Amino acid sequence: MNLYTTASSIECHRTRIVLNEKDIAHELILCDPKKLPEDLIDLNPYGSLPTLVDRDLVLYNSRVIMEYLEERFPHPPLMPVGPVQRAQMRLALFQVEHDWYPLVDIIETKGEKAVAKAKKDLTESIASVAEIFNVMPYFLSEDFTLVDASVAPILWRLRHYGIELPKEAKSINTYADRLFERDGFKLALTESERELRL
Repeated sequence: MNLYTTASSIECHRTRIVLNEKDIAHELILCDPKKLPEDLIDLNPYGSLPTLVDRDLVLYNSRVIMEYLEERFPHPPLMPVGPVQRAQMRLALFQVEHDWYPLVDIIETKGEKAVAKAKKDLTESIASVAEIFNVMPYFLSEDFTLVDASVAPILWRLRHYGIELPKEAKSINTYADRLFERDGFKLALTESERELRL
């Protein structure tokens, strides 16, 4: 199993977290998004990253890859068993992707004025869910899930973005530390991602 990945995108980072949480044997192929390898362009018509190659199967889009890995390697489970709980988890995943991921994209790619607003919006949005972590150790769950794998790359980058959460969001910092201590998270970090926290 090969994963074509960048060294620093949150979409690639969350995919690597899932691979490592599930202890799936894989090879990483680090790519420069500005100069993609020719074989990737042949495999993936969109030339997007991450791209997973599992024998004859080629998958792109981090969400599709994560759900495939969850179904193909069910242990340890990163989604609840019951259909209602799975639907709730998918909705939480959608909200993270819809509300937070675009703000990260703005912070990483846009001009100063747009970045300042995106930082403010991201800070407020993350702080608004702090109460969840007073009740459960993970995002709406007793166990680590795909939602946590998707939130962890954002929380890891907050310091790099110059974002400091307010005091009332202390539970999120505790949650972030819990995520960062997981072996699956540590193993998923690239050298450039480690440097974001130095």
